[in-house]
Amino acid sequence: MKKAMTDKKGAGIFMAVMGGFGAAIGLWAFVALSLSLSKAGLSEVARQYMVAIGLVSEQATLVDFYTHIKGVEYLICLAFFAAFPVFFKYVNTQKVTVPGQR
Repeated sequence: MKKAMTDKKGAGIFMAVMGGFGAAIGLWAFVALSLSLSKAGLSEVARQYMVAIGLVSEQATLVDFYTHIKGVEYLICLAFFAAFPVFFKYVNTQKVTVPGQR
């Protein structure tokens, strides 16, 4: 019985330490974002973020730009081909009529 109490106490301490660690990281991230927004502005921070994750990149030639646009177009087509059958099935469901109602 005494071992079970110490195990629960140890788990509680561990969770408190991990929660404090998570709170410290969250506070650091909030301060970093706030300071970057105050120094550079929203549009510049958003641009740097998109460059960092690869959403925006400089295209050296027209062929590079066209290849990028073509890849995005293929992804849009795949999304449409996946979503359209679901939408079609939703639109063409049978209407349930309840007796006594119109």
